[in-house]
Amino acid sequence: MSDEEYFRSCVAQERHLAQLRGHHNIEEFYESAGSLWEDNQVLPKWTRDWKACGPLIAEYELVICYQDLPGDPHGKAIHIGTTVVHYSDHPSNDQAMRYAIVKAAIAHLEHTRHCKH
Repeated sequence: MSDEEYFRSCVAQERHLAQLRGHHNIEEFYESAGSLWEDNQVLPKWTRDWKACGPLIAEYELVICYQDLPGDPHGKAIHIGTTVVHYSDHPSNDQAMRYAIVKAAIAHLEHTRHCKH
């Protein structure tokens, strides 16, 4: 995956999380590529900023586990509930962790939404 594709995947995850959290008028302006806006307020960059991502752990009571996968060509992984993220799929361990937290928060919200119906 190229750097641009990875960047776009992060923005897509952030957009999805924002929508699940009740933001519906989300825009990304050409002048501020990668920043999502609702009205005149910039939304958090959950996959790219620990100050935005960290509080999701407490808010959704995420339990983070680490696994060494000796037989797996991907090596180490992060497990949060049913979410599995391989370190090797990300530019750094730090970015893999933030991505896993956001992905797990999305899974939590989707599950909660599904259970209400």
